[in-house]
Amino acid sequence: MDKVLSSRIDESIIQQIGILADELGTTKKSVIESAIKLYAEQTKMSEKTDAFSRTSGTWLRSESPEESIKNARAAFNKSMNRHHS
Repeated sequence: MDKVLSSRIDESIIQQIGILADELGTTKKSVIESAIKLYAEQTKMSEKTDAFSRTSGTWLRSESPEESIKNARAAFNKSMNRHHS
């Protein structure tokens, strides 16, 4: 999902983004996204923001999905009963 980003940027940089987009036959959005990705790779930020490696193994559970759902529903129902008593 795309989100809106608001930032104050020097006018010369804005012009440069426009020129690059025209020369590359792409959008300003694409130029900015590509530049950020390249910058992240160069600074090794991509290793720090790799969602897969950061969450690797979190889906491994000792219980089945059905058991997880059963436990979650039981906890929800217990909390609802507590508030309705």
